[in-house]
Amino acid sequence: MNLRQINLSQYDQSGFDRGRPGWYILLWWLVQGILFPLSLHPCNGFRVWLLRSFGAAIDHHVIIRPTARFTYPWKITIGHHSWIGDDVVFYSLDQITIGNNCVISQKSYLCTGSHDLQDRAFGLVTAPISIEDGVWVAADCFIAPGVAIGTGAVIGARSSVFKDQAPGQVCWGNPCQPRYPRNLRP
Repeated sequence: MNLRQINLSQYDQSGFDRGRPGWYILLWWLVQGILFPLSLHPCNGFRVWLLRSFGAAIDHHVIIRPTARFTYPWKITIGHHSWIGDDVVFYSLDQITIGNNCVISQKSYLCTGSHDLQDRAFGLVTAPISIEDGVWVAADCFIAPGVAIGTGAVIGARSSVFKDQAPGQVCWGNPCQPRYPRNLRP
């Protein structure tokens, strides 16, 4: 068997657009590393203000915990009345859109970047993540690049989501799969 190996000396992400100049990104990382985590729990409005100041599109009544992390806030959209839990990571190399009335629970990781497995230079590939209205992503989930989660779906704790999930379904597993319909009481 002739296996070719990757050659990381050829890695080049010069074509990747971070969306802002390097000094701006460094300023964001300093703000996120110092001001964001030191803000008290009730200072949610301050954290939302910081994110908006750096280009995030965040609607009203959004709750963001002080330990949440955002790689590039200018690539983030969050709808009204949504909650972002402790230690959630928005690895936003591409756009991440969260709808209205969503919960992204603690330690979940939304990842918009990966690498081309067929490329010897291990090229960077990105794809957006879309989470529609009324979705609950439970604790410690991984959401892969390019995934869309339909309106009203629930993603069970510790699930790994590698493909789109249908609206109104309770889904879990590794890989995540729909298990049964979500029936909300009136």
